[in-house]
Amino acid sequence: MFSASDLRKGLKIEIDGQPYVITDFTFTKPGKGQSIYTCKMKNMINGSTLTRQYRSNDKMDKPQLEQVKLQYSYQDGDSYVFMNDDYEQVSISAEALGSAVNFLVEDMTVEFLYHNGSPIDVELPIFIEKEIVYTEPGARGNTATNVLKPAKIDTGYEINVPIFMNQGDIVKIDTRTGEYVERVATA
Repeated sequence: MFSASDLRKGLKIEIDGQPYVITDFTFTKPGKGQSIYTCKMKNMINGSTLTRQYRSNDKMDKPQLEQVKLQYSYQDGDSYVFMNDDYEQVSISAEALGSAVNFLVEDMTVEFLYHNGSPIDVELPIFIEKEIVYTEPGARGNTATNVLKPAKIDTGYEINVPIFMNQGDIVKIDTRTGEYVERVATA
């Protein structure tokens, strides 16, 4: 249990069985009466936000969160199979992974945040390397500015790359934004 004096930005609390993270926090001490703690919070499951005010004697529940590192093995239909440290296989649906499915690489270590036994958040490595499986050839002479063209990687995800990139090139991608960072190797 947390008391109102424990409230701060980044703290995770549970409201009505849902985990929330405090995104903004203000403290007010009126001339008379109790202190007021105003918190803006974001639901960690569906992303909705809410604002609540707490008095100094209010109590909040601590969510049952667990961070687990799993290693990606393979895709099995609509689910993705990961392996834990005990070599047990864990199957996670594509919906639970969200946009992370576009950046999975075999044997990649992925960090999951579980709430009451179900995954609610996925944290990938910041940078991954993927091969361009399809892109149009670049036009010569169009190099005065940063000209970009679409390119597909092996998962079907489309990124914008510089015009000099070719099919078969290996690129580094930022998994937080899904954008091209640099060319790693040429075909």
